[in-house]
Amino acid sequence: MPRFDGRGSAQLRPTKITRGFMPNAEGSCLIEMGNTKVICTASVEDKLPPFRKLEGELGWVTAEYGMLPRSTNVRTPREGRNGPSGRTVEIQRLIGRSLRAVVEMPVLEERTILIDCDVLQADGGTRCAAITGSFVALAEACRKLVDEGAITRMPLTGMVAAVSVGVVGSDELLDLCYEEDHRCAVDMNVVMTDKGRYVEIQGTAEMTPFDRNRLLRLLDLAQVGLEQLFKMQRAALEGIL
Repeated sequence: MPRFDGRGSAQLRPTKITRGFMPNAEGSCLIEMGNTKVICTASVEDKLPPFRKLEGELGWVTAEYGMLPRSTNVRTPREGRNGPSGRTVEIQRLIGRSLRAVVEMPVLEERTILIDCDVLQADGGTRCAAITGSFVALAEACRKLVDEGAITRMPLTGMVAAVSVGVVGSDELLDLCYEEDHRCAVDMNVVMTDKGRYVEIQGTAEMTPFDRNRLLRLLDLAQVGLEQLFKMQRAALEGIL
């Protein structure tokens, strides 16, 4: 069955990463994956959250995520007085976990790097785009800390990126757009490091349960896309890593 946007089953949407998109932030990028567009910024704070101090640990990386009201086909209300929705909290935690998987926290000393992910336009895969773009913003912020002599070396142990895969009809597809995500029988988000280690796999049978063989095929398909995303991250971070 032809894909909604004419791509091959193992083809990413046209993807572009623009580093330094927000000049006031210590690190930033605009990531565009098809019609999904997310601004990721990294801000350095010379303090730790209270729980880190109680644990006697140094360094922290955390994230916040939000969607602009008209990033979707209908207006999404701003999240404010009642706090973030359950979906937003879950995505924020996912982004934070993904980034912390490749950071040596003690190297940051008594600092927190706060990542903000703001969705300008949503067409599926916003959490995956946010993770992939956030790593670029994080790396840029870390390089600035090294260049200023605030930390002794880069705290990154590797790279991290994320991509979606799924099953639409009987087809196993990479990097679902909204129309495909809306109709998929299996939906999966895969977060992986450039060393081939998984950080998180979120897989759900929306309609039809799937077997182990399909799971392994979907993971292989995700890796095809992730290897391409790592190349794009490296290109965006030339001279930084």
